[in-house]
Amino acid sequence: MLGSTYGTLTTNSRHARAVACGQAPGPAVHVHSRTAAGGTAEGVDDVDVSGRPLTSAVPDLDHFFHPESVALIGASDADGRPNTGITRQLLAWAERVGARLHPVHPSRPAVFGIPCVPSVAALPEPVDLAVLLVRDPLPVIEELDGSKVRFAVVFASGFAETGPEGAAAQARLAAAARGAGLRLLGPNTNLNAFEKFRDDLDGPAIALITQSGHQGRPVFTLQELGIRLSHWAPTGNEADLETSDFISYFATRPEVGAIALYAEGLKDGRGFLLAADRAARAKVPVVAVKVGRTETGARTAASHTGKLTGSDAVVDAAMRQFGVIRVDGLDELQDTAALLARARPPLADGVVVYSISGGTGAHFADLATAAGLTLPALSAAKQTELHQWIPGDLSVANPVDNGGHPVGDWRGRKIIDAILADPAVGVLICPITGPFPPMSDKLAQDLVDAAERTDKLVCVVWGSPVGTEDAYRTTLLGSSRVATFRTFANCITAVRAYLGHHRFTAAYRSPFEDAPRTPSPSLRKVRDLLRPGDRLSEHAAKQLLRAYGIRVPREQLVTSAAAAVRAAGLVGYPVVMKASAPQLAHKTELGLVRLGLTSASQVRDTYRELTDIARYEGVELDGVLVCQMVERGVEMVVGMSQDPLFGPTVTVGIGGVLVEVLRDAAVRVPPFGEDQARAMLAELRGRALLDGVRGAPPADVDALVEVVLRVQRMALELGDHLAELDVNPLMVLERGQGAVALDALAICR
Repeated sequence: MLGSTYGTLTTNSRHARAVACGQAPGPAVHVHSRTAAGGTAEGVDDVDVSGRPLTSAVPDLDHFFHPESVALIGASDADGRPNTGITRQLLAWAERVGARLHPVHPSRPAVFGIPCVPSVAALPEPVDLAVLLVRDPLPVIEELDGSKVRFAVVFASGFAETGPEGAAAQARLAAAARGAGLRLLGPNTNLNAFEKFRDDLDGPAIALITQSGHQGRPVFTLQELGIRLSHWAPTGNEADLETSDFISYFATRPEVGAIALYAEGLKDGRGFLLAADRAARAKVPVVAVKVGRTETGARTAASHTGKLTGSDAVVDAAMRQFGVIRVDGLDELQDTAALLARARPPLADGVVVYSISGGTGAHFADLATAAGLTLPALSAAKQTELHQWIPGDLSVANPVDNGGHPVGDWRGRKIIDAILADPAVGVLICPITGPFPPMSDKLAQDLVDAAERTDKLVCVVWGSPVGTEDAYRTTLLGSSRVATFRTFANCITAVRAYLGHHRFTAAYRSPFEDAPRTPSPSLRKVRDLLRPGDRLSEHAAKQLLRAYGIRVPREQLVTSAAAAVRAAGLVGYPVVMKASAPQLAHKTELGLVRLGLTSASQVRDTYRELTDIARYEGVELDGVLVCQMVERGVEMVVGMSQDPLFGPTVTVGIGGVLVEVLRDAAVRVPPFGEDQARAMLAELRGRALLDGVRGAPPADVDALVEVVLRVQRMALELGDHLAELDVNPLMVLERGQGAVALDALAICR
């Protein structure tokens, strides 16, 4: 009924050698793409070997942010009604963007003097945007079917945020929007998209995306400090339009210098990665606060791989993999986004700290170095030059301490210009821990003047808690070239992100370009091994690895003591013997593994012991494995598991019996290349083990990287069939000798 439908809104390795002994080479890991990822076509017809998209469409959101015509459904001018304030704000917004606004209400002839139409069917023209100020938006969305509306906004709450019933209602709303051929923002969104943005600011802008409107306020308020904002997308429950749509769109906008994101959850992991990839290729930084760092993974996986990374660890790795800069606080979000939006690309990575206090400079330099910034010692010639103006007993190597007095006269600017002229210097940071007029006033002005004449980044930390000083409010904030911060930590975070972003994008190549489109021959070899819900025995799991070119020890599965003795002779002493059964996830804990057997009598006795233990434990064996013993190397773990958001993920870490104690692992989301595989190793706290410690030779890192890439290929091809794969230990041998999977566990989906 019209009365209820339009009622008042409620509040609310290039190392591709064959590593298998006596086996054919595994499948090629690096597959050249037939097309580049990206494009703005509405259709998506490029998929990887698992059928997942390799491209994504960029929605034409110009008609959302700058519509020519708007329908305001449920408009009101009645005193005391919530819709009245919303109507008033939207009328002002439509006037600012030059849109024709049509109020829709079944019983009002006019709203704020603008003639109303009684229904959507009576609209005088097709509209770009329909804004629904109604309690129940579903009938209205259904009514919009065929009306040529491009976008709709639903403010109403009471959907997925309330539980299963609300989620079902939200699904019906999304289906109705698809049926009507329109894109939907919301539900449970707000008016942030229709805020008044300052139009007197220039330079690159920040585009803001938030799932909680209030959390975007600190970034929006940056306009009061002279930093331009161009858009605000409050995505709400994301029944249709989601974070990734807006990232993709903003990455194409020439006015956008950085994207600031506040996310409580991601709707579609693959879509998010495709959007982040588009931004990385466009060199548009994405700075994100993603809540949920303390969440733990919900799965109770049997494999080590599944236990090593909770869901937030995967989110963190995926963001890092695609260049999204994750920060923790809203203050870091605003400061980092502002710097990245406005600063020119660095000319060098070197950071120089310059201050009027030796203690301040030393303190800041300690923090910056600990955070990974490079503070190069200035050359002897440069130090001699600086000592023309700075007393000779003060250190000018970096940090540079001027002692205070030189900043009060002509020497101050000379010092700054000399530092910025050094080709090793890309960033000059001057922490001013408090106002000390007139020196601090003169210093601030010299820094601003120097920044206007250089392409290098000049940062100031204004440490005064007051913030009303003229040197801060007028001189520093009045400059579009100086990046001003209030804390050491935020400055360091932003500068590290700035230098890291430009290093990342300079070398970035979309992993989607090389993602395999066609199955490898290995896939056909392993189909019969994978049955839904099955857990593979170690022997079967190793067959899976062997099919993908991952080296395993010589071994035989036997069912008698006599056969075990014959197998040991063929495999070669010393041997390892293990009980084999699909349900044996961790055999060592049950005493079902024996190492270093050197004689037939030991093999015969061990066979009987293992089978006796299995009977006692109630385990039905499919046999006993007699394996080649591989003794020397670095024990690693490599595996794959399923993430509920991103799908198959690949993990590498320090392995062996301490894998779950050390929890030293890195994770990536396929597809990724050799560079990311090596980056995973660099993240490990135990990375030095691979370089050789206490006289041990360096390990074959190339072979380890190759195993990681082959497991990735398995993840891509078998992701729909394989829930978990755990290779532990993977024994990485001496450089040039490869890597051997000594044990493996696999669970089918």
